Amino acid sequence: DDSFFDLGGDSLLAMRVVAAVNTGLDSRLAVRTLFEAPTVARLAPYIGGEPGMLEPLVVAERPAVVPLSFAQSRLWFIDQFDGRSPVYNMAVALRLSGPLDIEALRQALADVVDRHESLRTVFAAVEGIPQQLVIPADSAQFGWEMVDATSWSASQLQAGIEGAVRHSFDLTTEIPLRAKLLGVDNDEHVLVVTVHHIAADGWSLNVLAADVGMAYAARCVGQAPGWAPPLVLKAPQRR
Repeated sequence: DDSFFDLGGDSLLAMRVVAAVNTGLDSRLAVRTLFEAPTVARLAPYIGGEPGMLEPLVVAERPAVVPLSFAQSRLWFIDQFDGRSPVYNMAVALRLSGPLDIEALRQALADVVDRHESLRTVFAAVEGIPQQLVIPADSAQFGWEMVDATSWSASQLQAGIEGAVRHSFDLTTEIPLRAKLLGVDNDEHVLVVTVHHIAADGWSLNVLAADVGMAYAARCVGQAPGWAPPLVLKAPQRR
């Protein structure tokens, strides 16, 4: 009978809870239902076909013009008004210890960009109307760069990482992902991956890291990653 929100829940956690309920109980709750029924006792009757259910998500034919989502439109207009800025960058710097197959890592990143269309989408205005344009995988450049940092001090290494993180994306021409590898020693590297928030969120970084790891393992043995095509997930949909 305790309220989810009185216990510290917020809108982001609510989306994760509803996604977990829908996956675990084969349900189709909307996020708004948790706001209306924030206790287990009040939420339980909605699970199993009662009002508050969403229609199942299905794959649909892509329209000729793909508009921006509400959140993407906001970021796009900020970018147009204020100019290119790293303010909405999300980045991760990973220290990789041990022997590294650099070419396999580059191929793995390319595999992930190929797999997720959001990572190879540009946001151009056609006749003044912004839209999403998916770049073919073989044309999607993610700024791959290998830098020899063996003679760098700790402060120089930190500055190199921060420089990569502060890349200002041109959303109209650049895909929203960049990757740079800093070679600290023969068996010590730092991988810096920067993604613009228009294409991903904090949760996406976990998916990205997992996919890069799987693709790298495959490329190290000369194979393409054997993952299944992305599916339409049973996740809450905004209306």
